[in-house]
Amino acid sequence: MGKIHSIETMGLVDGPGIRFVVFFQGCYLRCLYCHNPDTWPLREGQEISAQELLEKALRYKPFFQKSGGGVTCSGGEPLLQPDFLIEFLKLCKDNDIHTALDTSGFGVGKYEEILEYTDLVILDVKHYNQEDHKMLTGWGMKELWKFKEALDLKGTKLWIRHVVIPDLTDSREHIENLKAFISQFKNVEKVELLPYHNLAIEKYRRLGLEYKLAGTKPMDKEKLVSLEKILKGQ
Repeated sequence: MGKIHSIETMGLVDGPGIRFVVFFQGCYLRCLYCHNPDTWPLREGQEISAQELLEKALRYKPFFQKSGGGVTCSGGEPLLQPDFLIEFLKLCKDNDIHTALDTSGFGVGKYEEILEYTDLVILDVKHYNQEDHKMLTGWGMKELWKFKEALDLKGTKLWIRHVVIPDLTDSREHIENLKAFISQFKNVEKVELLPYHNLAIEKYRRLGLEYKLAGTKPMDKEKLVSLEKILKGQ
């Protein structure tokens, strides 16, 4: 049995085509800009079997398959439930469904077996160095490097995403260093810079949690475009 937070049946930004997106419950990271802190506790969430989850996905297969879409496992952090994730991904592949894994690369192992049934990984890169990664997430990068080794070994297709935060990750130097960091990964098909937003402040208040970036304004869209050009070498 697995623990899931929620399901989105018509996701449009979670991989190619229309996606059936499963948000897994539980995450070790405590990213300063996390907009879903309600996914953090692994003990919460809806309990479900892999077969039950597949049956839900199959109801929407005619819609997402026509668009070149499929199923995306997101979170939270799906890698924290490896056995359930493997079982579900395998069922998806048995039913000719494209599978994507939206992850930060911080799980508890079994990465190679997970990737055996994963068509695409959407990797959320928090930072490129150990010290700042720990500042942003509460964790260093050791587990991410383990996941990268599995990615390299399996040759899985990879999209990389990175959140740009004003005064933290929005400098030219940061983007140039990020570009160098990304060059260490194989099979990268796309890199996206995502603008920081503060829409989660009210959710933190309701949960009784401190929002540590409360004074940070949303990322300026024009500056984000200029940083994207640096990333692309334009």
